[in-house]
Amino acid sequence: MQEVWPGDAYPLGATWDGTGTNFALFSEVAERVQLCLFDADGREERHDLPEVDGFVWHGYLPGVGPGQRYGYRVHGPYDPREGHRCNPSKLLIDPYTKAVEDVAPGELIRWHESLFSYRFADPDALNTDDSAPYMPKNVVINPFFDWGDDRPPRVPYHESLIYEAHVKGLTKLHPGIPAEQRGTYAALAHPVMIDHLTDLGVTAVELMPVHQHVPEHALVARGLTNYWGYNTLGFLAPHNAYASSGQGGEQVPEFKAMVRALHEAGIEVILDVVYNHTAEGDHLGPTLSFRGIDNASYYRLRDDDRRYHLDYTGCGNSLNVRSPHALQLIMDSLRYWVLEMHVDGFRFDLASALARELHDVDRLAAFFDLVQQDPVVSQVKLIAEPWDVGEGGYQVGNFPPLWTEWNGKYRDTVRDYWRGKPATLPEFASRLTGSSDLYAGSARRPFASINFVTCHDGFTLHDLVSYDDKHNEANDEGNRDGTDDNRSWNCGHEGPTDDAGIRTLRARQRRNFLATLFLSQGVPMLSHGDEFGRTQRGNNNAYCQDNELAWVRWDPGADAAGDLEFVRILSRLRRDHPIFRRRRFFTGGAAGAEPADIAWLTPAGEPMTDHDWHAGFAKSLGVFLNGDAISEPDRRGRPIEDDSFLLLFNAHSEPVEFVLPGPEYGERWEFTLDTADPRAVGERARVKARDQVTVASRSLTALRRTL
Repeated sequence: MQEVWPGDAYPLGATWDGTGTNFALFSEVAERVQLCLFDADGREERHDLPEVDGFVWHGYLPGVGPGQRYGYRVHGPYDPREGHRCNPSKLLIDPYTKAVEDVAPGELIRWHESLFSYRFADPDALNTDDSAPYMPKNVVINPFFDWGDDRPPRVPYHESLIYEAHVKGLTKLHPGIPAEQRGTYAALAHPVMIDHLTDLGVTAVELMPVHQHVPEHALVARGLTNYWGYNTLGFLAPHNAYASSGQGGEQVPEFKAMVRALHEAGIEVILDVVYNHTAEGDHLGPTLSFRGIDNASYYRLRDDDRRYHLDYTGCGNSLNVRSPHALQLIMDSLRYWVLEMHVDGFRFDLASALARELHDVDRLAAFFDLVQQDPVVSQVKLIAEPWDVGEGGYQVGNFPPLWTEWNGKYRDTVRDYWRGKPATLPEFASRLTGSSDLYAGSARRPFASINFVTCHDGFTLHDLVSYDDKHNEANDEGNRDGTDDNRSWNCGHEGPTDDAGIRTLRARQRRNFLATLFLSQGVPMLSHGDEFGRTQRGNNNAYCQDNELAWVRWDPGADAAGDLEFVRILSRLRRDHPIFRRRRFFTGGAAGAEPADIAWLTPAGEPMTDHDWHAGFAKSLGVFLNGDAISEPDRRGRPIEDDSFLLLFNAHSEPVEFVLPGPEYGERWEFTLDTADPRAVGERARVKARDQVTVASRSLTALRRTL
């Protein structure tokens, strides 16, 4: 019989020290905690954890080491009306597990009524069937890894280009990756993938959830799955299905090897993390971990009837950020991914939910205080998705100074402008220049704005210019899921077409969005596959499509063949010219007779007046960016010198004649970019002050000052 020593209450989870493993589990409500060990044949051996200190149950098992499968059974009250749901017949995942193993190869969880603490036929009847045969198991890991001389790239925000990607979806169909590696961490670390990312100028990959997650029972019953992964079960465990070998804890070193390879290429790794809810859903969800360990500590419950959860996420539950133990789990998880897995930052899904200590979103919530003072977490990139589904949850611009934000207003405004919506010029100008109206008041910089036109949630760039309406029939929800506020334009035909004119216009619109994104102040974020026209055939909510509808196809069609080279051109232009990635906001003020750091011009080449800004029919403007008036110094304190540029925007359906401004802005100019015909830029003659320049309908032209 296995010996069990008292062990220690810290650290939580399973910790191997070279000779044995310490197990520690928090539960304030537990009356008894059993550690369950499983052998290779699935036979279970139960041991009571002998000690409890500060509600942490713990024990040390000598001789138990890496590869050991385990779970917990928690004995305590089952009283849903009081918020307690302990049920020792349910095997539970360790909230601090570092690795999870499938119940059977390729089958993470086997959905069965025993996974629920009630009977399907009678939700008030306690279900005491053993869930162990249907549950994944925790795995004790070997934490040691040869990192070599790995160092975080530490790319400054203003020099960053973020590439949002799904580990499986990005690599599953890549012909240059061995078949056995496709869809895995190893695939993302493959030289062909790293070459592609560096060729684009990417400085950071923002990975959609890689925390261990499970699909919802209802999705599986419909033959679908949770492909995106926003349904976390283990906050410290890399998702095992994204590993070449997801058994025995091997996903951990494979993930670390991926990070090391990306770091060697100068690419940071940012994780999209989901601390706002868990995979256990609402009160009718399964009992997989937190619910059976200490439901009232881990989840927000209604005050009037504690059977039910408060739900600010639309996913059935909300993690209880008022609980010090839930907050500890979040912070311990974040530190683990930085210190042990070497990641470089986090994007927080539905981050507003983490700020709801009571009901309202509070920027002074304990979570933000903990992050601010943490010597590890405060030093990495922190990106908020600044909204949730609760009342008052849309908080773009309201996060604390340490944070950057997905700027949803940037996305909406840029889409509106290029689809020709009237009266967009003032807000478009603000979004183009870093959204100072949102961020300057809280002592933040332009790079507080993570700019994006598309992301995983919504249309791809190709579909944004090809569909007016969503087409989510494959999701089996009657096309009711997904947003109806797409702000898209199909250019005259819904979906695929053989009309050459429409296809040409769509390609131009894609270039307009890409050029605007790369030439805006702030941090550009590109969604995977948008560099060569990835389509989801009009599906704007492919969360449940783990198939070729959502995966990136590496054989872009002829219409998108030029997009990839255009992205390369834009990336180089942004990298080579600090005027497009300033660390401080433009002031607009003139110094003496010299032009200001920025000037807004009418097509007549004159400064914009208040009337010009608010003319609802106006859809064109010029922007002068003064490379001689960059106020911030470089890293060594020296003045930054750059070229000056003139950007000419035309969202009208007809060409517009722009008159170049007077010689005080520049004597001579050369064409640098033209979204109407990017290949002809080098053939266009240089122009001088007060010359006329024709900007084609729905296009952007950029000129560089040469004298």
